[in-house]
Formats: sequence, structure tokens, C-alpha cells
Amino acid sequence: MVAGARRQLAHLPKRFTRHAQQLLCVALTVLAPGWAAAQTITAANYADPTTRYDHGILGDAIEWGTLEITLDDGIKRRFILPETLVFEDTAPRLADLDGDGSPEIIVVESSLTAGARLTVYGPNGRLAMTDHIGRKNRWLAPVGAADFTGDGRLEIAMVVTPHLAGKLVILAFDGAKLSPVATTTNLTNHRIGDTDIAGGIRTCDNAPQMILAQMPWRSSGDTTMVAVSLVNGTLKVAPFKEPFTAQNIAQAKSCRIHPR
Repeated sequence: MVAGARRQLAHLPKRFTRHAQQLLCVALTVLAPGWAAAQTITAANYADPTTRYDHGILGDAIEWGTLEITLDDGIKRRFILPETLVFEDTAPRLADLDGDGSPEIIVVESSLTAGARLTVYGPNGRLAMTDHIGRKNRWLAPVGAADFTGDGRLEIAMVVTPHLAGKLVILAFDGAKLSPVATTTNLTNHRIGDTDIAGGIRTCDNAPQMILAQMPWRSSGDTTMVAVSLVNGTLKVAPFKEPFTAQNIAQAKSCRIHPR
């Protein structure tokens, strides 16, 4: 749905409307602290399409200016980015990162001058974020969240610059910051121009694994598909005999095929 909306939305909001919305959002956030403990995020989506960032890594020139969330008491909130940032992403991801029974939201925010960063939102706004990559038109692709360390809490996996270094990073969230747990390189989950992020996370035999591609991702269809696990603090990469295709990814995520 999000990919289709990126191509079909034709009318962008006027700048004065955006500023009015931003002032309203700030006012709601100031009023909101007393509500936060009793509220649970039930849905999130991007809104306010914008062409102010000309990267086009997801297949078109449209990114997003606003994160809209819905809470279990029916309240809706809008977090509107300044003109220097966009949500350069396919869709927000909900995951209970702090184990309190209420999900947080994982998004990709990109600076017009410093590239992407991964950010975690709660009911009242940002909770934690990574540094920006540091250069315009540099992006990261989230893999998802799972308990990779076995400590009972979810960590976040992302691929930083999936078209260049392919750096897989596992991040721990402590409620206020994101800290790297493990990293490795030469893995990818996205091709330039694709509207979706490929691969994902599976749990077979009670252990989460990331399904990714070994770089380079070849157009010929013979790209190596791998399962990546965190074992004693180190990321272990195991190849499948089947190549990295949509059908094989689905088979792998459903635990019907396994690394050789």
C-alpha cells in the first residue's frame, strides 16, 4: 500500500499548512506527558508526501514529512519533521523494544545534507536515534527486531548503506539510546530503485535469524542467500544453496528451507 501511494499521490500540502500542523503537533506534545503511561500505540503510518529530498532510492522522488500514530484510547498524533529531514522509508515498524507490553515505532529519517539515521518513536515523540551516516544520499535499510542476544528483550537489525558497504548492525535499545551490539559487512537487503526492503527475520528452533543477500546482489538471479545469527556476540553467516529470490526468501522465512 505504501509503495503504491508513493507513486500515486499527486498533490503536496502547501508550506503554510505544514507549519500550522507543526505548531499544533508541538502543542499536543506539550500537553501529552500525563497521558503517556496509559497509552499504547496501535498503528503508525507516514503522511504528507514531499519531494524536498531528491535521493529517490526507493524508486521515485517522493518521501514523507509526517509520522501519524494511533493510540489505544483513539487519540491520533502527528509528528512533523522540519524541512531539513524526511522519512525515507517504506513503512513504520512496531516492536516492543523495552518489554513493557506497548510497542515502539522504528523508522528511517534522512537529513537533506547528512543522510539517514534509524530512529525510535514512542507515544510522545522520539526516544532514541543513531547518528546520521554523515553524507547526503546515504541510506540504511531496517531488517527488523528480535531477541538476537537471548536476554529477553528485542534488538534492532539494520543494513547501513546496503548498496555500498552493506554493514549489518545489531542495536540494543535501553529506553534512551541505541547502542551497537555486533556488526559485519558485505550483506544487503535492497537494490537501488526497489520499492520494498527484501529479506527479514525468521525464528526456527526458537532462535532468530536474519535472511539477507551476500553482496553483490546480481540481476542474473544467482545471488547467494544467507541466514545470519548472533552467537556469543559474533554474527555468523550461513549460506543457502538456493539463491536470493522472492520465492526462496518466503520459503526461508517460513523455515521450509535451511542453510547448507
